[in-house]
Amino acid sequence: MTKQLALGFILPEKATLESYVLAANEQAVADMSANAKGRGEQFIYLWGATQTGKSHLLQAATEIADKANRSAVYIPLDQAKQFSPDIFDDLEHMDLVCLDGIEQIAGVPQWEQGLFNLFNRIRELHHSLLVAADCSPLNLPIILPDLSSRMSWGLCYQLQPLNDQEKIEALTKDACRRGLEISEETAHYILRHTQRDMGSLRQLLGQLDKASLEAQRRLTIPFIRGFLQQRP
Repeated sequence: MTKQLALGFILPEKATLESYVLAANEQAVADMSANAKGRGEQFIYLWGATQTGKSHLLQAATEIADKANRSAVYIPLDQAKQFSPDIFDDLEHMDLVCLDGIEQIAGVPQWEQGLFNLFNRIRELHHSLLVAADCSPLNLPIILPDLSSRMSWGLCYQLQPLNDQEKIEALTKDACRRGLEISEETAHYILRHTQRDMGSLRQLLGQLDKASLEAQRRLTIPFIRGFLQQRP
């Protein structure tokens, strides 16, 4: 069972591997999926710029673990700052631990020690650990030398951003998942007239989904043009 909401975190709409466009990240996703199922490498470090899908993949990993009858926990460390490092206590008993945004706790001695201890306990139990950060392990501003070395163990992947065609593919896949029909021409129009990062594009698609349902209209270019003009 995935342990997410019990910790009091606010999570976005559930992410799945099916809604992720592999693009240049195929090998990283393959190894992450194996890790979530308890196979392959025990520790994987994912890093990349904003909107490269780090959070999406870690959340998707918990669903993969669920389907493999493995317990999993996802912790977004940007929110965990309101808690204490005690949040790491006993997490080693989960089959899969996903820690998102570990750069958020770098440089804080109590958090670094807590993560170091958790890493060692997970390793001793042969469970799986996935972490994500906005920089490579070598550039992570960690003070504790032993923890810094641990972050270089296992597999490390830099996630690559989507190009425009891949963003269009992602949009059409998200639309299909919502039960919407969107042509490639319409997806091109959205990309040309809105913010181009995937977070903003997915947020817009959710708004268009609601607006089209209320208006009983299809997602055509004229409808989307009108919607964008009315937005504040």
